[in-house]
Amino acid sequence: MIIVSTIIIALYSFLIIAFIVGFDRIQNSNLISTIPKTKFSIVIPFRDEAENLKTLLESLSLLNYPVELFEVLLIDDDSKDESVKIIKRFLQGIEVRNDIRIIKNERISKSPKKDAVEIAIKNAHFDWIITTDADCIIPQNWLQNFDAYIQAHQVKLIAAPVTFNSSNSLLDQFQLLDFLSLQGSTIGSFGVGKPFMCNGANLCYEKQTFMDVNGFDGNEHIASGDDIFLLEKIVLQNPKEVHFLKSDQSIITTNPESTFKELISQRVRWAAKSASYSNSFSKLVSIAVFSMNALLILLFLGSLIGYYSWWIFIIIFLIKFCIDFILLFKTASFFKKQSVLKHYVWSSFVYPIYTIFIALTSFTTSYSWKGRVYKK
Repeated sequence: MIIVSTIIIALYSFLIIAFIVGFDRIQNSNLISTIPKTKFSIVIPFRDEAENLKTLLESLSLLNYPVELFEVLLIDDDSKDESVKIIKRFLQGIEVRNDIRIIKNERISKSPKKDAVEIAIKNAHFDWIITTDADCIIPQNWLQNFDAYIQAHQVKLIAAPVTFNSSNSLLDQFQLLDFLSLQGSTIGSFGVGKPFMCNGANLCYEKQTFMDVNGFDGNEHIASGDDIFLLEKIVLQNPKEVHFLKSDQSIITTNPESTFKELISQRVRWAAKSASYSNSFSKLVSIAVFSMNALLILLFLGSLIGYYSWWIFIIIFLIKFCIDFILLFKTASFFKKQSVLKHYVWSSFVYPIYTIFIALTSFTTSYSWKGRVYKK
């Protein structure tokens, strides 16, 4: 047990410290004053997003970018609510606008979001695809930052930051901490040249590159993962041309889940695709995170019954607590979310149970998403 525990602690600590180093290696990318040149096709799949679309559309209308250099493709994934009517009403009220189209997703498969993205790309007029979600708020200089970065670097894919617009509720604060840990690991992995995560709510890539790697071929049977599976493919072919845009002017804001049940369903959906990852580094990270949290639970239960000394649990817990905090502090500072750190102590006790529960549930239980049920 001592040998196994030592290996787990060493592996986990090594990975988190690597992410901390990688996080600092990626310099903040400030907006560069350039003449905009890049043409973007903004792809936004939506399904029953009536309560969010107005905010999204308003933020899109405020984009500080020449209207002739971007288009917006809104892909209707069989919405049953007023989503389409809301979009049409909004468009009627805009006097000057760029090309904004509503496209119906007619395909039926196990992965409707991938279908929606593929349909949009086939209909896209421009060379760069940039994806986001219907429940997001777009920053004003979003496209300016991507354009400046593309002009300054040789890139095929650019991942960018996402955060939550959260309330002060404990559920929201826990979700924000959890999400910041994912964002910190994402940025850190790009910094050490081992990118294994990104978020489709803020992702940009060349249309031709998408075609060159055959899009989502090979994982269309998996409901989610349009972002990470594409990242894996492009990294294999163009490892030096996959970058992270670390700019506070490019941060997409979205909403946390409103109930604990919805949170569990979302995280189970995210975890369910991990078994299909082809990136060996992502599998190593998953194993390390699972093993470390499982070890803490085992040591805690063993200490309760007197099988282990409480000091063993306390020491290992503090090791994880301290190195995790460093990465979280850097990430929260970048996103200007430092206030969430006051919830870090109690969240650290909940997180191992939460993580193990999600991991085990993802292998055994069906999950729902946008009113659809996906069976194991």
